[in-house]
Amino acid sequence: MRELTLVPGKTRLADLAVVYWEEAAVRLDPECRGALAEAARRIAAAAAGNAAVYGVNTGFGKLASVKIEPKDTETLQRNLILSHCCGVGDPIPRRVARLVMALKLLSLGRGASGVRPELVTLLEEMLARGVTPLIPEQGSVGASGDLAPLAHMAAVMMGEGRAEFGGTVMQGARALEAAGLAPIALGAKEGLALINGTQFSTAFALAGLFGAWRAAQASLVTAALSTDAAMGSTAPFQPEIHSLRGHRGQIDAAHALRALLDGSAIRDSHRDGDLRVQDPYCIRCQPQVTGAAMDILRMAAGTLETEANAATDNPLVLVEADMIVSGGNFHAEPVGFATDMIALAIAEIGAIAQRRIALLVDPALSFNLPPFLTPNPGLSSGFMIAEVTTAALMSENKHLANPCVTDSTPTSANQEDHVSMAAHGARRLMRMVENLDRILGVELLCAAQGVEFRAPLTTSAPLAAVLARLRDEVATLAEDRFLAPDLERAAGFVRDGTFAAAVGFDLPELAA
Repeated sequence: MRELTLVPGKTRLADLAVVYWEEAAVRLDPECRGALAEAARRIAAAAAGNAAVYGVNTGFGKLASVKIEPKDTETLQRNLILSHCCGVGDPIPRRVARLVMALKLLSLGRGASGVRPELVTLLEEMLARGVTPLIPEQGSVGASGDLAPLAHMAAVMMGEGRAEFGGTVMQGARALEAAGLAPIALGAKEGLALINGTQFSTAFALAGLFGAWRAAQASLVTAALSTDAAMGSTAPFQPEIHSLRGHRGQIDAAHALRALLDGSAIRDSHRDGDLRVQDPYCIRCQPQVTGAAMDILRMAAGTLETEANAATDNPLVLVEADMIVSGGNFHAEPVGFATDMIALAIAEIGAIAQRRIALLVDPALSFNLPPFLTPNPGLSSGFMIAEVTTAALMSENKHLANPCVTDSTPTSANQEDHVSMAAHGARRLMRMVENLDRILGVELLCAAQGVEFRAPLTTSAPLAAVLARLRDEVATLAEDRFLAPDLERAAGFVRDGTFAAAVGFDLPELAA
């Protein structure tokens, strides 16, 4: 298992992508240990003192006015975790759960949460040895932290709850024991530090972002293949057009499309004397649409990179100011806005891709391609219903793209009277990405079929490599067959990044 050393406050998106895609283990830079210990010392002193400090020697939420005796500190934290284990629904994917844990480590590592170094060590060892808490997917409104989901993570650290280890789901204490670890008794504020925070919402948002970017890269490849299949013009991809507007995503998208189509004999065959002065927008405006979506994804990436490095629990130990102060960093509004942005980008990438598919299967638009891309129309239906499926997926993504962050509802006896709904916004993204992957998979199949109908003319070398990789696993549709497995294989090419490797050069990167 790959292991990364992360610096709290300075971790980059690329490292988090490795944690997600490769399920890498995480350890914090040892330099942060001193700050951890100092903040923990101050929390211990506050727990033994008489001054009320929220969540240290008081109750929680609406019960903050109830004073807790020092002898009850451990019980207070244990009760907090057990009472907050109210998540429902299916367990979240393992790689997302591991990302949640890594993000929690980064937050604690800022040295403002007041947890002991031993607690951080346990989280590190759980990641290294493969103990993954089972975290239910529903129960957070993204307000006072992702309370319920994170409580299920913390419960396993206490030996409660359930976890997966070695491919088997078992009781938390048994999973820790099987991995050679022991449960921890939570000290002052440690339970609160574990469940206050946005790590559940942020992990899902990052998962959606990483999947969306892979799909955006793949969409440039399928779009270029569709352009050649439709004998579309590459004139709208001229660099001067895009530099005159100045948007980075648009410039990047146009550059990629030019590179992907460079050397196409299909394109050269109609470069002079094109019958069509202008192609439909789904061909002509690809850089403007997909490029804008890429810019939105990059903006969201900046927000999420910042959030991943943030201290988001409450109260926070301000060592230099010699204060322990209650605030609201647990409110996931930035994450909620980012998820709404990502959802819009996913929906729009799929919307324009679906129109390219519709163009290719329609003989009135496809410039001498047979109806539904079958050599025997009438007897065979070809890609007729595959296009309908993409219309259904596109429409579903439009519905899912409606904003979540505006849907606040008061909770916890009106103490938490404005919430972000970031968890809702983030969780939908994986479903939206799956829909987009399938839309692009169908576009790959249709565009490949269309290019093959242009023989003996050939496409460019990069696109020919993509076509060859596809034909290794999915045959040309010569006659109707059971198509669902082909659609899933093609979607898998999008999901696993096959396109990026096949073209032989770097597609645009996510980094801001």
